[in-house]
Amino acid sequence: MATEKTCRYTSPSNIALIKYWGKYGRQYPRNASISLTLDSAYSDTSVVYEERAHAGKEVSIDFYFEGEKNAAFQVKLEKYLNSIIDEVSFLRTHHLTIRSTNSFPHSAGIASSASAMSAVAMCLCRIENEIGKPFDSEAALLNKASYLARLGSGSACRSVYPVAAVWGAHPSIEGATNDYAIPYAEHLDPVFHTYKNDILIISRKEKKVSSTQGHALMEGNVYAASRYTQAEQRMTRLLDVMKAGDLEEFGAIVEGEALSLHAMMMAADNPFTLLEPNTLEAISRLQAYREESKVPVYFSLDAGPNPHVLYPAEYQDQVQEFIKREMQSLCHEGMVIGDQVGQGPKEVR
Repeated sequence: MATEKTCRYTSPSNIALIKYWGKYGRQYPRNASISLTLDSAYSDTSVVYEERAHAGKEVSIDFYFEGEKNAAFQVKLEKYLNSIIDEVSFLRTHHLTIRSTNSFPHSAGIASSASAMSAVAMCLCRIENEIGKPFDSEAALLNKASYLARLGSGSACRSVYPVAAVWGAHPSIEGATNDYAIPYAEHLDPVFHTYKNDILIISRKEKKVSSTQGHALMEGNVYAASRYTQAEQRMTRLLDVMKAGDLEEFGAIVEGEALSLHAMMMAADNPFTLLEPNTLEAISRLQAYREESKVPVYFSLDAGPNPHVLYPAEYQDQVQEFIKREMQSLCHEGMVIGDQVGQGPKEVR
């Protein structure tokens, strides 16, 4: 009788500073991106694996989200796993029971696909290391995990590394590739290793346009080529700025990137916006507070209405007091999620 074994990982989401928006081929990015890895916003995923009586042409899985069967996501997960079945040796020979939960609420403006798919990829690679051909090193395992995560969700490939990661070929970055992300923490000023990231939950509604649809709309966007050039130039500049610890220039680039992302949505052939009135009010209040207080606090945005408030750890008390005083009333039921830069996926034993 086959014996069940379990692999379990927590893996975080991330916040892109230079945005990945526009893709081609098998989940390749139109421009390079860099992100900060989060800490408290993570997916907790376990994979129970048991040898099947007979190998199959397709995967065999059961999927549970927050303790309940989730048919819609099971279909997506089956499609993803079947797409990588030739690249993960045990998928034809083992049945998988996958259970996943998130540490953050649904529709909270946190990239759940990044945390979920990176957690799945970490489990797959750890299992492969145990029952297939072992990896030569931990770095090789993380490399493949990043590659597999990318095929499930582009931004997920950056979540497998601590502190910061770069994804996408770029002339200024040795080793950078479209196939997977690479770690980048060692190139950054130490201030960014403990950066704070508080998320203002302006809205918890489902997005009117999914990220997948948004990426597709870049293909017909008259400004797309200029946007990719802009992203490459900003990437070059931001890497120098983060190495030097120049917080003012860092913030200027990051805020510009957030607004450029949403500008591309509004300039699509079928234009749309994911911003809410309270998003713009929150941005205005943050910029006014920064001007008055001289505290280096800045915002970023993912493909949604909920700002990420970024600032050095030494200003935590001041910024959180400002958020409580002036920003919390703009949020859905006063919801603010406090987070910070983290150390990447963790195996749970």
